[in-house]
Amino acid sequence: MPVPLYQAKAEFFRMLGHPVRIRALELLQDGPMPVRDLLAAIEIEPSALSQQLAVLRRSGIVTSTRTGSTVVYELAGGDVAELMSAARRILTEMLNGQHELLEELREAEVGAR
Repeated sequence: MPVPLYQAKAEFFRMLGHPVRIRALELLQDGPMPVRDLLAAIEIEPSALSQQLAVLRRSGIVTSTRTGSTVVYELAGGDVAELMSAARRILTEMLNGQHELLEELREAEVGAR
């Protein structure tokens, strides 16, 4: 039995739901990066990064190539970079809305005194 589209989307977003994976995808938006550079930027244990990169690789969101002892990761397609940009825009709008609400609450508090 095929998986409903909404369920496949939920699984996709669940797969993205780890801070290290999101950070790696953000870094890879600028182009391919060797694991050593990802490690320096993310500052976690190599085994932890390897585990998270493996999840992204298995899902097909990133690809990797090996040259000697250097493994380089890159986004599998431009859609992932667009998704990361869209998420940033959505979060910015959400936070702006929260900031406006906070200002209204502060103004109401001052007016009540």
